[in-house]
Amino acid sequence: ASRHGSTRMRGETDPRANGDVGALRKRLKDTAETLIIGGGCVGVSLAYHLAKLGQKDVVLLEKSELTAGSTWHAAGLTTYYHPGINLKKIHYYSIKLYEQLEAETGQAVGFHQPGSIRIASTVSRVDEMKYQMTRTHWHSTPQFLISPEEVQELCPLLNMDKVLAGLHTPGDGHIDPYSLTMALAAGARMHGAHIYNPAPVTGLFPTPDGKWDVHTPHGTIRANRVVNAAGFWAREVGQMIGLEHPTIPVHHQYVVTATVAEVKALKKELPVIRDLEGSYYLRQERDGLLFGPYEKQEKMVLQDSWVTDGVPPGFGKELFESDLDRIMDHVEMAMEMVPVLKHADIINIVSGPITYTPDLLPMVGPHQGVQNYWTAIGFGYGIIHAGGVGKFLSDWILSGEPPYDLIECDPNRYSKWTTVPFMCAKARESYGFNNLVGYPKEERFAGRPTSRVSGVYELLKEKGSMGFHAGWEQPHYFYKPGDDVRYRPSFKRTNWFGPVGRECQLVMEKVGVIDLSPFGKFMVKGKDSHKLLDRLFANTLPKVGLTNISHMLTPRGHVYAELTITQLAPGEFMLITGSGSELHDLRWIERERTDGGYDVDISNVTDGIGVLGVAGPNSRRVLQKLTSEDMSDGAFRFLHCKSIELADIPLRATRISYTGELGWELYMDMPKMEAVYQAIMEAGQEEGIDNFGTYAMASLRLEKGFRGWGAEPADFVGKQALLEIKSQGLTRNLAYLTMDTDDVDPEGNETIWHNGKDPPPEKVQRWSLR
Repeated sequence: ASRHGSTRMRGETDPRANGDVGALRKRLKDTAETLIIGGGCVGVSLAYHLAKLGQKDVVLLEKSELTAGSTWHAAGLTTYYHPGINLKKIHYYSIKLYEQLEAETGQAVGFHQPGSIRIASTVSRVDEMKYQMTRTHWHSTPQFLISPEEVQELCPLLNMDKVLAGLHTPGDGHIDPYSLTMALAAGARMHGAHIYNPAPVTGLFPTPDGKWDVHTPHGTIRANRVVNAAGFWAREVGQMIGLEHPTIPVHHQYVVTATVAEVKALKKELPVIRDLEGSYYLRQERDGLLFGPYEKQEKMVLQDSWVTDGVPPGFGKELFESDLDRIMDHVEMAMEMVPVLKHADIINIVSGPITYTPDLLPMVGPHQGVQNYWTAIGFGYGIIHAGGVGKFLSDWILSGEPPYDLIECDPNRYSKWTTVPFMCAKARESYGFNNLVGYPKEERFAGRPTSRVSGVYELLKEKGSMGFHAGWEQPHYFYKPGDDVRYRPSFKRTNWFGPVGRECQLVMEKVGVIDLSPFGKFMVKGKDSHKLLDRLFANTLPKVGLTNISHMLTPRGHVYAELTITQLAPGEFMLITGSGSELHDLRWIERERTDGGYDVDISNVTDGIGVLGVAGPNSRRVLQKLTSEDMSDGAFRFLHCKSIELADIPLRATRISYTGELGWELYMDMPKMEAVYQAIMEAGQEEGIDNFGTYAMASLRLEKGFRGWGAEPADFVGKQALLEIKSQGLTRNLAYLTMDTDDVDPEGNETIWHNGKDPPPEKVQRWSLR
């Protein structure tokens, strides 16, 4: 064992020992259209897809050998299931690719598809499965809620004492990660991609024209773009160009048994079992079993020394020392659920590094602030993501826009507020929470608060339930005496329902104040500012002192982002976007500025400007007490913006609407925010002023259903595509529905049954818990 707690597998050599990385079998290319760093399954999949789609000069550099890192020792699970909506598309594509990859490349991939069952042994878990069944109809993959009897029929080795239901997904299974990667590599080479190993990257240097000089011991390659797919080395690759990617290796263990007689006697392969309360997966491995637990956060192990000291030189196909005691609670639960394990002999315990991000989702796409630098990193589940992410990124690289929305995996959701302590706390929490019930509106509290707190956070933090938005703390709703203030997530109406209704009534009848500081805020000014924004937005730009809502479109006419634009002075604009889209949108704007050569200064002022919303029929009366500015309808019209003084503090005010009622957004320097808030609250006592949160705002805005488009005279991005879409006629319309429910409310992406009409037969819940 080394001082890093790892052991080298027998027969492996250190390709970087004594500084010798070994000779290449072919000459290194001088140039590359796309250069991929990392030869795990994700990087090789990207090379395969780019080459297959016709891109020339695709180069992949692997520091030692393909699959080194996390791929080679992965358990290889594949599933159509994902609790979200967008990532299901990634899973679906991966499985369909793996089904035909052997026929295409001639390389066996060891793909087994016995299906999978997620076991529910609590009432809350059954509710979660019912909730997921309402969302599965977005996708073409079959998924069924099945009875205990059906669970036992599919998996006769289970102890059924605690089984209440199962979520069955046919077509799920497992694949050999090494064989998969080699098949993808064969396909990549077949289509013209160049794979070099051992070829560690020793330096990344941007060129004035936006390209990259990529240094290796064998020479330098000039690349038009670089994709970091370096697995748990990704952080070190990012540090070469001044980025601190929030990725950290986690110790994950799984156990492999010898032949089990009862398994060998089965006539067909067992489905993959996920015992969610036991927090482990279990599958058949030849005539034995393989099972892997996710320990609770107080027991799991982070390899945090690699964050501070770097990955040990030469680490590749090594493992950590196993620790059966650490996972013994889960082993015992597995033995209870699958009794044949009690008499099975353990022949191997694999303990290897897998990479986590703070929220467990990968970082996929181009990075803000660095030209032509992309990431495909942070994969805790790289095998099932590899195929779909390779296709997703290839489509984006070749067409200039993402093929569909995957913003939850945008690398730009993190920023400077994502510190190492935060990353470690969140990774520990995410690993430990891996199989906990996934509720709507779920909050996780580790690592909070970050440095992103508004000027009124200290005043409000004990008065309500705080939510986490792009590093910010923002009130969801507020407490009153007698309220249940506990965090009580549920699939049904829970303790926030009453307070949110109270806040909606407040805004509709009196006046409320909300902290909107997490909005992303950009200042755009300069000689070409009007030209740049005219090019970017599918709307007429507002005149000085006016505001409008505008959309950035992709070249194919799809909506990429929605922002609010205000022209503060001639050629000086303030752009406002949602908190989760801040750097996502900024990257798109900066790229257009660079590509078009516009003389424009763009500054991100998100953290420096506080925002308060004041809404309701009494809002004008309250604000008028604090300013000499005429706030009347005639003097201060809807979507107008003015610089005013409020309680002798200079700020910008924009008249807006949340509910059809009067409303204002006030923008001020963050250090002044507390004083402005306190002045407003004091001035509004007679008008019944109070706080409201984002839950109420979302409800009010949804009821209003306001959408507005302006004339579109400029040759903006996506205009021709949009005109073509319009000429062909729309195939979908957005409708607002009122649902009759008792204690369950729609959360989004559910299937609606209309006039008692069932979904197609293959989509119907075949069994329900009474």
